[in-house]
Amino acid sequence: MTTAIENVRVFDGSAVSGPRRVVFGDLVLADGTADTVVDGTGHVLLPGLIDTHVHVVRGRADLEGLARWGVTTGLDMGAWPVAFVDEMRRQKGVAQVLSATIPAVGAGGHHAGMPGFPAEGVVTNPGEARAFVARRVADGADYLKIVTEAAPPEGMDQPTVNALVREAHEQGLLVVAHAVTTGAFRVAVRAGVDVITHAPLDAVLDDDTTARMRDAGTVSSPTLTMMEGTAKAFGAAGFRYEHARDTVAKLHAAGVPVLAGTDANSAPGAPFAPRHGESMHRELELLTAAGLTPVEALAAATSLPAKVFGLADRGEVAPGKRADLLLLEGDGTATRTVAGVWVAGERVR
Repeated sequence: MTTAIENVRVFDGSAVSGPRRVVFGDLVLADGTADTVVDGTGHVLLPGLIDTHVHVVRGRADLEGLARWGVTTGLDMGAWPVAFVDEMRRQKGVAQVLSATIPAVGAGGHHAGMPGFPAEGVVTNPGEARAFVARRVADGADYLKIVTEAAPPEGMDQPTVNALVREAHEQGLLVVAHAVTTGAFRVAVRAGVDVITHAPLDAVLDDDTTARMRDAGTVSSPTLTMMEGTAKAFGAAGFRYEHARDTVAKLHAAGVPVLAGTDANSAPGAPFAPRHGESMHRELELLTAAGLTPVEALAAATSLPAKVFGLADRGEVAPGKRADLLLLEGDGTATRTVAGVWVAGERVR
């Protein structure tokens, strides 16, 4: 089954084209006849959105929620057991999921105490790093997730985080670090992680750490939607959303790549639960409010995460790429105006 969308403007990762014709089956085609024709007049076609931080807890329902709102790829940052993760990877007609499987956490942190968190995720010293990473490789993890905190007893010490990053890189895995305070950011940056997810709520990130992120090519996935909700829940503890927002503005101004991620979840014990799919549109609004242009925000949810996470088959509308597509009414800046969603060429909305 092939589909053609006629007279549609197309977002190419940096700009929106004039009206053109896009033909696709499970992949985008150079041209050809089509079984189904869609009139794209007055619409913009985007690559399917990529949420760089989700948690698949409810199973297929979470993936359906993502796809319904045009998020065709979800990067899961913590799920278990491996049989469940594998089952989610095999789902059709919904968002495709990649996963870190079990994240590494410190013994005294919030995550270690969450209901159902597996004991094998607790890493207490550098000597445990190699075995932990080996288990994630055996589980088929697509990248490694580490929860960093400022210091023990809540989090792992610096040598342990360093060892995890070193072992992951030796195994060819990208490393994503969770950090919600400036101290945790410094631990992650010193260890040489590739991506830092969340943004600090205790203060705006300092100039030195910002410069080190820029110079090292460290990427930010600030999950402002989650930071906004968490700050409301823990404002009495001194957590302020403005610190996260201003940190993103600072990182962006310094040239640190910023990705769109929401931390969508329905996990027991989580401080806030952004809704799968719908929350991505709030994230794009918050990113633009923090200083990204509308085009930069769209790139943060399409071409840029595809590049960072090595997803060469998606992130743009081009021949040979997966036909993960999002059709919007209007000029593309109001992303909630979803008119159609296709996953590998199959229309799901």
